[in-house]
Amino acid sequence: MRKDANAESLFRERSTLTQPDLRSLITWLASEPPEVQSEFLDRLEEGALLALPYLFEAWALEHQIPPEGRWRSWVILGGRGAGKTRAGSEWVRSQVEGARPRQKGKARRVALIGETYDQAREVMVFGDSGILAASPPDRRPTWSATRRTLVWPNGAEATVFSGHDPEALRGPQFDAAWVDELAKWRDPQAAWDMLQFGLRLGDDPRAVVTTTPRNVAVLKALLARDSTVTTHAPTEANAANLASSFLEEVKARYAGTRLGRQELDGVLLDEEEGALWSLAKLEASRADRLPEFDRIVVAVDPPVTGHKGSDECGIIVVGAVTQGPPQDWRAYVLEDASVSAASPTVWAEAAIAALARWRGDKVVAEVNQGGDLVETVLRQIDPLVAYKSVRASKGKAARAEPVAALYDQGRVRHVRGLGDLEDQMVRMTAQGYQAPGSPDRLDALVWAIHELMILPNPARPRIRTVG
Repeated sequence: MRKDANAESLFRERSTLTQPDLRSLITWLASEPPEVQSEFLDRLEEGALLALPYLFEAWALEHQIPPEGRWRSWVILGGRGAGKTRAGSEWVRSQVEGARPRQKGKARRVALIGETYDQAREVMVFGDSGILAASPPDRRPTWSATRRTLVWPNGAEATVFSGHDPEALRGPQFDAAWVDELAKWRDPQAAWDMLQFGLRLGDDPRAVVTTTPRNVAVLKALLARDSTVTTHAPTEANAANLASSFLEEVKARYAGTRLGRQELDGVLLDEEEGALWSLAKLEASRADRLPEFDRIVVAVDPPVTGHKGSDECGIIVVGAVTQGPPQDWRAYVLEDASVSAASPTVWAEAAIAALARWRGDKVVAEVNQGGDLVETVLRQIDPLVAYKSVRASKGKAARAEPVAALYDQGRVRHVRGLGDLEDQMVRMTAQGYQAPGSPDRLDALVWAIHELMILPNPARPRIRTVG
């Protein structure tokens, strides 16, 4: 059934449309053939046609849409070019603008805080995705350079501040704030605290934070608050608005690296103080070329139970070059094939498949929890699989320490794309694993390295093995 007449009527009354209505309308229009689109657009009045590009709530990506409900802070985490700045600009517009250009909006006094005054002005105000570029002509604010302030036709104002100058935020008061790249500020905690004291006007003062995530305390504390909501997107989510050559280049250079996970995937990379592995150490262990291997094993850390709520089954593939004296041996972590195991058959099939994929020598599996059942399940999939069971007689941290020592010596390398494993590694300290759940991937890694690099070396202490 044709909906263009009804859609046109809805669009003419867009001031009363809900956000889902607008998005449905634009989705419908985009899915129609060119002749229907042209016919629809030709029938719109000039004002409606000119307004169409500025209906951001209809064009926005999911992570750019403010979450519903009551919140104090909305944190938009994203990779470079993911559309964070445009989302911040449009949120400020939604707060200060009324139904008509001179009608009042929800907010009258807004703080715009960037890393420095220059960056705030050039990115948040004058940037390609800044407030001026996002505003339609009849609602566009004017810039007062002497006051560092935007002034809207309805009298609302937004003043630029620097995150490097917390004292400038002492005194002014606001009913809304847009904070850009909080994780890059010199003293983010001091500036953020000063903002909180000033964010006190109106019935519901709120702040939006647009940032590429970094491991800084103020951001982690903000994300942990009950009054904070979060949206997230990688760089690729905004691919339609980015040069394809840019995406190809940065993905080729940084995909699967720590920097890529942070700057492209928008992932907050965290590590525990005193961890056996650091993010910097893991990044330094990156391997882009692989040698010929003397041995390859697939190590398995089966979950305690086999239902939907079980821990994941850690499955890690490691190859080793063991020519010459033990001090010259090198190991390479080749794949994280871990699975969410709803049943033993699922993880057993995944482990056998990884062994075949890499033409490995054997499967090494911990049997502290599953006992003989682990081997039974594996042999149901492949009766002839080369298999070795291992049983831990020490705690996880004690088992991990000699493996961490090999990393310190530069004798273990990682291929790209092991982010989930590395997240667990930087949570393991000498006092144990400092995160919820079980370090299943890390446990499997430890067993593989022990099998390849430590157990064959008589100078190394051994973990008790069976089989």
